[in-house]
Amino acid sequence: MSTTLQTLDRGLRALRIIAEHDGTVSVATLAEALDVHRAIAYRIVATLEGHGLVVRGEEGGLRLGAGVALLAAHFEPQLRRVAQPLLEQLAHQTRATAFVSVAEGDEAVVMLVAEPDEGLLRVGYRLGSRHPLSQGAAGIAILAGRPPRPNDSEALRESRQQGYSMTKGQLQKGAVGVASPIVTRSAGAGVESSVGVVAMEDLDIERAATAVMACARRLAELMEG
Repeated sequence: MSTTLQTLDRGLRALRIIAEHDGTVSVATLAEALDVHRAIAYRIVATLEGHGLVVRGEEGGLRLGAGVALLAAHFEPQLRRVAQPLLEQLAHQTRATAFVSVAEGDEAVVMLVAEPDEGLLRVGYRLGSRHPLSQGAAGIAILAGRPPRPNDSEALRESRQQGYSMTKGQLQKGAVGVASPIVTRSAGAGVESSVGVVAMEDLDIERAATAVMACARRLAELMEG
């Protein structure tokens, strides 16, 4: 017997669809994506509106509401508490700067950073740094955690297949980044995130990838309680 609560599941899926859609989403489009009657879609939207998670634009299109930002604000301290010790361990293992990034619109934003005690030349990766999701290992890893799309780039397909992304010099000359998506069972409406390391050209890619993927799995387990 399935343990999924269907109405809640649809509501969470609706949030994910609205979040990933460029611009606003019509109720008709949402109903089609959820494979439900339009009347059911309206009830789902009304419930989400009541909690401030969804708002309607002037043309009736749906977009995420301020309630999502409030949830994210509560999520950050939880993420920091469980991730920081693991990040410090990852930085020590790889002798590289370790980080956790989250998706914010079309950008990846650095939320946590841990520096190695010694080793490779450090790369400046500051808290709050942001870059397009389509560039850099962190952003590509976040995209790889999403369902496949027909227009996915070759780099994104490869990242999804191997479990991690690797980029060279995309954000900073000479810098090499390796990152893996943090995928949880409840990712349908959660904060999309990735964990990774960045260093200069002599980073051990194979070692870094193994450590990063293990860290991503452990973070996902901890975030799920």
